[in-house]
Amino acid sequence: MWGLLLCCLVALAKISLNPKKTYEYTYKGMVNFGLGMPNHAESGVRMACKIKLIGVSEQTFVLQVSDLTFEDFNGFPKKNDFTAAPKLTERIAAQLAKPFMFDYVGGHVGDIRTSAEVSDTVVNLVRGMLSFFQVTVKTTQKIYELEELGIHGMCQSNYVIEESGKAQDVTITKVMDVSNCRERADMYSGMATAVFDSLARQSGHSVITTVRYVYTVKPTGEGGLITRAHSVEQQDFSPFNVKGGSFKMHATKEIALCNVSETASAIIFGPIGSRGNLVYKFVNAEANVPIMMQDLANPVPKAKELIKHLAEANNYQIDSATTEDTIKLYQLLRVMPYEGLDGIWKQVKETEEHRRWFLDMIVEVSDARILKFLETRFEAGDLSASEALQTLLLAMNHLQAIPDLVEKAKMFLHMPFSKSNIYLWHTVVLSYGSLVYKHCANYSPCPVTAVQPLLDMALEGLKNHSEADMVLALKALGNAGHPGSIKTIMRFLPGVAATPVDLPPRVLSAAVQSLRLIAAREPHSVQEITMSLFMQKNLPSEIRILAFMILFDTKPSVALVSTVTAHLEESNDLHVVSFAYSYLKGLARSVTPDNHLLSTASKIAVKILAPKFGHLSYRYSKALHMDWFNDDFLFGTATEVFMLRSATSMFPTEFMMKNKMYFISRVLQLLELGFQNEGIKELFGTSIPGFKGDLSFSDLQAIFNVFKNFDNLPSDKPVLSAFSRVFGQEWFFADVNKTFIQNIITAVSASAGKESPLWAVIENLQRGVSWHWTKPFLIAEARYFQPTILGLPLEISKYYQVVNGITVKAKAAVNPPVTQHIGQLLTSEISLETDGFIGFTKDFWMFYGINTELFQCGSEFKSKIPLAVPWKFAAKINVREKKFELDFPACKNDFELFSVKSNVYAVSRNIVEPAMAKITPIMSDTTMAPETWHPRSTLCAESYIYGAGLCVESELRRASYKEEYPLYYFLGYTHLAVKVVPVEAIKAIEKIHFDINASTHPMPGHQLLETLMRFSKESIQRVRRFSDSGPGIRGSSHRHDNRMEGFDATPEAVVNIKALAMSGNQKPEGYDAVMYYTPEEDIHKAHVIVSHVGEATNWKMCINTAVNTHSEAKAQLRWGAECQSYAMSLKAATAHLPGSKPVLEAKAHWTRIPETMAEMGKTIERYIPGIAFLLGFYQQHERNTKQEVSASVVVASADSADVKIKFPEYTVHHQAITLPLPAAGFHPDTRNTTITLFRCA
Repeated sequence: MWGLLLCCLVALAKISLNPKKTYEYTYKGMVNFGLGMPNHAESGVRMACKIKLIGVSEQTFVLQVSDLTFEDFNGFPKKNDFTAAPKLTERIAAQLAKPFMFDYVGGHVGDIRTSAEVSDTVVNLVRGMLSFFQVTVKTTQKIYELEELGIHGMCQSNYVIEESGKAQDVTITKVMDVSNCRERADMYSGMATAVFDSLARQSGHSVITTVRYVYTVKPTGEGGLITRAHSVEQQDFSPFNVKGGSFKMHATKEIALCNVSETASAIIFGPIGSRGNLVYKFVNAEANVPIMMQDLANPVPKAKELIKHLAEANNYQIDSATTEDTIKLYQLLRVMPYEGLDGIWKQVKETEEHRRWFLDMIVEVSDARILKFLETRFEAGDLSASEALQTLLLAMNHLQAIPDLVEKAKMFLHMPFSKSNIYLWHTVVLSYGSLVYKHCANYSPCPVTAVQPLLDMALEGLKNHSEADMVLALKALGNAGHPGSIKTIMRFLPGVAATPVDLPPRVLSAAVQSLRLIAAREPHSVQEITMSLFMQKNLPSEIRILAFMILFDTKPSVALVSTVTAHLEESNDLHVVSFAYSYLKGLARSVTPDNHLLSTASKIAVKILAPKFGHLSYRYSKALHMDWFNDDFLFGTATEVFMLRSATSMFPTEFMMKNKMYFISRVLQLLELGFQNEGIKELFGTSIPGFKGDLSFSDLQAIFNVFKNFDNLPSDKPVLSAFSRVFGQEWFFADVNKTFIQNIITAVSASAGKESPLWAVIENLQRGVSWHWTKPFLIAEARYFQPTILGLPLEISKYYQVVNGITVKAKAAVNPPVTQHIGQLLTSEISLETDGFIGFTKDFWMFYGINTELFQCGSEFKSKIPLAVPWKFAAKINVREKKFELDFPACKNDFELFSVKSNVYAVSRNIVEPAMAKITPIMSDTTMAPETWHPRSTLCAESYIYGAGLCVESELRRASYKEEYPLYYFLGYTHLAVKVVPVEAIKAIEKIHFDINASTHPMPGHQLLETLMRFSKESIQRVRRFSDSGPGIRGSSHRHDNRMEGFDATPEAVVNIKALAMSGNQKPEGYDAVMYYTPEEDIHKAHVIVSHVGEATNWKMCINTAVNTHSEAKAQLRWGAECQSYAMSLKAATAHLPGSKPVLEAKAHWTRIPETMAEMGKTIERYIPGIAFLLGFYQQHERNTKQEVSASVVVASADSADVKIKFPEYTVHHQAITLPLPAAGFHPDTRNTTITLFRCA
């Protein structure tokens, strides 16, 4: 057998074509998308044609295509069929009719040439046909692997050659590993700031692809001739882990030899040009938005009309039905020449609404046109600073980071208009740094010329000793993350720079943080620098801590973590040690893939450091790290909070917070916030004279006395600084200096007159104001492209768009009017009438399928989340009398406050008939298959007093095998809505009136006592029996009641609140609540009485609370007829007695409760054992006190606690539960102290 096969191999030697002959083949190709599950919709396309391969010379052939048919499918397999698309067929056939010349040597396809009129999309279809003829045959082996050029790139191919059993034909099977390509044909867009995490790939894959070719080859005297071949490409895709369910792409193609003949005559064709080799060529897909298709001819008038339509539809509130049109407008602007953009600007710039919509939308034109537009605007100066800032910020962050555009963007660093406003200048510099970062993500090595302007700016600031310039340049270098900037950054770092450095703390902080993104690109260099800084004991604690943070961003090795640990053991700086220990402790618990090795090293470090430093309190610097990750979803999040302190200040000097998201093997830094308070640190120093820490009046007075020295602060130094980063890029920072604060204080002081900006606001309100603002924003456009065996582009994309809106209309009256100074408002009555709207609509799409400029097919997830809060009310405010009134109109119509609506569709679109798109829900709306799960519910809470209700509606449609595949939790129809609805009221309602009276005055005790003493003697005794079961506690409760009845102190009515439904001259219905406060030494008592206002009603609720300053809080609730129908009590106490551990105890006891509450409690109680088991609790069946639930939390160590919860029928308990925050001040030794509800004393 092997001898016969060897003879065949020698005979075919190589796949070849005779240049004197013409070969005719039939070709068929098909691709479809779906879930591969029964009763689920799918979409796809199918094409068939005849192809001729005609010899021109020894190594040159021509491909001709004829008899093309093109069909699409959209529906349910076995129920629907492919449908012909004659108009689209005609359009594609017109281009395929052109001849395609290609080189062919030894079974390898070379350069492809055709007319310039043929689009890249059609050339790629030809690549799909020609890829059948890319075959490498080895005559000495029947199983072999090699690297081979194909439509997917330079990838690994595995061959098996065997005898086919028919005559002397040979079967060649080729399997391509398209995930193992030295030069892979794929492309990412919009994901530069989402850092790839190789370790996360080990947890699972979101895309798995297999490609197989099978050839039947007939040996001839000229070599091997392909008589038949077919290819299959199978791909599984999930936004999570494919093992948890996936969307499926199935592509097939085949050819069959029909005829071989002598070439009759030479082919005549016009000019042709090279279009590349067999590797797929990506089309500029900026305008090919996958989630819609529209006619893009003559885009200027269409865009103008759409701007007008969007502005009018959203002129008061957000019209959710129009928000998807923003994507259409983006698409039209992207295909428009610059002259069209400039022409629209000239027409809309005089109309405020149209002008704002245009500026918000043009930022998505991500090429040279947007730079030219902004350059023209900056030169003309016809944008406000705010408009320029917003437009440039978004435009630069969405700009294609290619070399030409990076070079052009440098011009904004030198334009005078850029420096006309300090925040605009910050935005220009920071945004350029962000552009460099994206540029370096695509080009490696990244040229230093890209970051050179920022390096020059940093060195110039250092030369001139300009703190502001140095900070700005360093922050921009931090955004750029360019390894070539390390040497420049080092010049700002003490002990690292070649010359001594003496720079302000803000500059040092900015310099260290500028290494944060370089840490991932050049980890070893950053490790050397940050370790050097961390080891310098003479540096401020905050700088050493920042160096420590950046060091761990490099993911240091176990050896390096051990070195750090050894240094910490010998350190005397408790702020550095405390921060490092708490950070290591958080990392030791980390479960995210990127921290897998670091977590192990941190666990070892914590064990070494815990005995010596595990007890440090929050008086020292701290770090908090919390994260989670799910392998089934390949999704997780992480949160870090950093509080930096130093020995020279009683307040934290820096505070930072970070949020990260992990998804499909990438890490995205969502949001970072940071604050620095150098000025406050200087003002307060290490202590406040007279400050005890109990937040009493004397403490407030001590703080006020310190603020008297505020004028002594330098004017050129910031009191407070803040920054914000999104997706790892700093986009905003601001300094608050002494002058700014003084200006605010002056403007709002009671003595301020007409020179105050607040005076103008008051005058405008009296005349009536109307303000409207909208902000459309494409938050994310993340796209991934790769070819299929057919030469069609497969796209996986996510679009996240939001339209925000707010409208405010208001008119005020002041009586008596303000005539001299703002302080007169404090003695006037202010009336205000206002209506308006605030809300947003968020649209999210995910597309998986084929996307070309000619047609689209695939699976599409689509969701819409609108939030709409309208308002209309009238208010009266009397500050002097501490009275506040609010009137709302009665609810007449229902309106939706919030909703979520989503579904997954099989979609088919084509450019010839864009209005005839086929969109089929992937789960049928009409046919309920047996495996479908379809719950629906409506829950309403209605008030017949106020004539309004709140309803929650929900409907889901899911596949029943969602338990097996987590992906299916999210697939299918989803609808959730929260609505306000009118309800038939007890009486006709004109308005709902709220009255708040906070005028405090002593009140005779008997008025309160009369209400409380309406309880019968029997009910009072019954209440006494359930405060606690111990005799000591009962006595304490009895004494408390006696004191309450005696009223040693006079109760004060703190506030009176009324909520009434007004019905003309009829008696109002509603509720009246009064809160009393009884001042006593060491005990804070409050009494609340809520009464139902109306005819023939005696319903009341009485709440008595007592809070011991140090350790105990109690509450007694009674409600019903004269507060006697139902009763329950609550108690919480903490203690830390000698020889014991800190403990928190809480108890809820009831004597009588409404039946609905009892049923609800029983329902909840049934779920407790299961939930407790999932959380790791143990259960004991034992009879405890009836009608009581109690819990105790005992602090077992600095980071763990023992929890026990007692129910009437059983007890659940869990030992050593890890605390999210360390127990502040916990020490293993025993001390005679008492702890508050929140921390140990």
